[in-house]
Amino acid sequence: EEALKLFHQMHQESVNPNETTFVTILNACANLSSLEQGRQIHACIIKHGFVSNIFVGNTLIKMYAKCGRINNARQVLEKMPKRDVVSWTAMIAG
Repeated sequence: EEALKLFHQMHQESVNPNETTFVTILNACANLSSLEQGRQIHACIIKHGFVSNIFVGNTLIKMYAKCGRINNARQVLEKMPKRDVVSWTAMIAG
């Protein structure tokens, strides 16, 4: 929960997130099963142009799967321009 608070503070201070920021905050959402926060982060990912990043995409799959949203995870997987074994494993593990 602290990670989510810090992410919002970072946003309020106009500090732009990067790949590592998104992976970290998505993992926090997955661990908390915080679907609504995860969806908001997904919107930020799209806004900041990280949607085609394989590491961010893999973590989005993991977050949706851990929140019980396998259909959303599958949509992310299908829209990824490049998939790897981690992408598929995240789907399987979900």
